[in-house]
Amino acid sequence: MAAAAAAPEPEPEPAAASAAAAAATLSIYKAARRIKRRDSTLYNALRSVAEDAAFVAEVAALWPALPLVANLRCGLWYAPPRAFAATCYFKSTDGHAGNWSFSTSRLNLHLALLAGERGGCIIVDSTRRGKRFPDSMSKTIPIWCCVLNRAIERQRQQAINNGSTVNSEVVGSPAMWNGDTEKNSGSSNWDSSVHLPVWVLDTEKNAIEGHVEEWTDQFESCGADINSLALRLQKPLRPLWISQRTRIWLNEVPEHESWDFTPIILISASASNAVATQRMSSEFSWHYIPGAGDDEESWARGLTPTLFWKHSYDLLDAGPDLCNHLVVDIVEKDRVHRAQRGEHSPQITVKPLKSHDGPKYNDDHITYVWPMNSDPCTSTTDAQYSNNGRLLFWIGTSNLAVSSTLQDTLVGVDCILNCDSTSKLPSNSSENSYLELPIVGSKEDRFSLMKNLPKAVDFAKRNLIAGRKILVCCQNGEDISICVALAIVTLLFDDSGCFDYGSSFVKRDITKLEMRKRLVFICKFAVNARPSRGNLKQVYGFLSNEKERLLCLT
Repeated sequence: MAAAAAAPEPEPEPAAASAAAAAATLSIYKAARRIKRRDSTLYNALRSVAEDAAFVAEVAALWPALPLVANLRCGLWYAPPRAFAATCYFKSTDGHAGNWSFSTSRLNLHLALLAGERGGCIIVDSTRRGKRFPDSMSKTIPIWCCVLNRAIERQRQQAINNGSTVNSEVVGSPAMWNGDTEKNSGSSNWDSSVHLPVWVLDTEKNAIEGHVEEWTDQFESCGADINSLALRLQKPLRPLWISQRTRIWLNEVPEHESWDFTPIILISASASNAVATQRMSSEFSWHYIPGAGDDEESWARGLTPTLFWKHSYDLLDAGPDLCNHLVVDIVEKDRVHRAQRGEHSPQITVKPLKSHDGPKYNDDHITYVWPMNSDPCTSTTDAQYSNNGRLLFWIGTSNLAVSSTLQDTLVGVDCILNCDSTSKLPSNSSENSYLELPIVGSKEDRFSLMKNLPKAVDFAKRNLIAGRKILVCCQNGEDISICVALAIVTLLFDDSGCFDYGSSFVKRDITKLEMRKRLVFICKFAVNARPSRGNLKQVYGFLSNEKERLLCLT
């Protein structure tokens, strides 16, 4: 009997066939992402950072007298913490094509004063993209240099026009700015033009130049202390660019004093080309990642630049297989160490304010003088180191200080306003000496800061009346604590800097310019301030609502 014909196999369903085809065919995008994840390991990132840091150290050694400055946050990875004299904050978004701007909330005036005092400075940053320099170095910092130079030129020209009796103790005599000495350039020789790198197109350069006068007007109107800049900077600021592709003849390195400008040397730490990305050490093979220090949240697994440099030899010697486990161990031990310090924190005691000047009583009000023209660079009491090395910044003589969350004894602090949502209440702290507000960033909760500001201002007001010194702290000491201090200063202090219970707040208009002026003053002392736009909006909303509420009561 003939064999029966085999039955034909059933046709697959269209949906199943489509899924099978999608699984069999890997898109270019997914393939690229898979390769990137494979190469962007933690060990590769740390190895790349260490190699780029060696280049940064070589360049910094060419001008040892110039201070090394990290552009936050990426720049912090490319040198040990002890190597940095300061930090700055220039955003690449302020230099993006068609979006150029001069930020009055990120003035970085401490950097200009430091450069004037030391004859220049060296700024470190990096970028992941296929560029030699990030836009923060290509355009944001050159714009910043130009605007400051233009404002100083206006200040000096005004002093010349008004004669030697006007601000002579601040900006010097007119003869000094007329170029009667070779050491100091006169106003006519003061270079206030825009200096951009050669790879920036002329059309973009012309567009930037068209905004310089407008940005200079904004800088002058924000309340910045231009007189101090004019006194400190004897030569105009000018950026210079150095990358791993820059050729420097070591026998022809010029002394920075020989230049007729104050150099702002911009080091892009990473190699921009993709040639020979696979590297070999004595024991391990690894993949080089340009700009590895950028976007640390995506790869560092809790490791910070300080922890990395503290354990750098162990981490790099561990190799790709053991690196992740070692990082977990280092981060966990650091967390436990900090938690133990927090558990054994001393009690915050409320004590009367001890001051040689003392509070000035006027009727039933206590008034504290706040010198608006005081210079933090010439004062030794505005910035204070705690036992664990973190900085605490006093805002003039307003009895307000800002800092990151601290777990050890602080000299001169009477009470703490803790805005860190991750910290715990110290034991045996009274409600008069400690207030904890679990404020989170604007990305997590757009109204968290605004909802907690009434309690913060009320706490500050009670303690300022009692003559106590207040520490406002948050997790990093750069954002939320700055915004809380801004609300306190705007609502409880008058224009002359006197604590007045907020009586002048009702009489004046609350504008963004007014708030910006007070932010500029705070940033003059808290040089690490980096308030986010979302939190600043909440402060402005709170102040506007508070103004309306007080007007209704009157």
